[in-house]
Amino acid sequence: MVQFSPAQRRVLVLLAAGEALLKAHRDIEGSKVYRLHPLDGAPETVERATVESLVDAGLLDSNKKFPAATFMLTDRGRACTAVLITGNIRGLSMRTSPLPGSDKQAT
Repeated sequence: MVQFSPAQRRVLVLLAAGEALLKAHRDIEGSKVYRLHPLDGAPETVERATVESLVDAGLLDSNKKFPAATFMLTDRGRACTAVLITGNIRGLSMRTSPLPGSDKQAT
């Protein structure tokens, strides 16, 4: 089983439950800040290392939009997160495996 830090676990559980959105806000100079936007309440900053470790592990990917990219659970992220929560995963996710009959990745 994968071991998650408390910060990683919190991000994954909130995303999977559909209770928050994770965004990377970039300014014109290129500085990037990660913020978790709960459906109820003020956004909170998430450490860069927390988000990058989840992306590097293949658990999150983004829509790569400027100036605010939105992160979603990948198929692997959904599978890993399923052991952390009870109930259905309701958050945004993306299919990361090829579409049947296609050599292209889904987006």
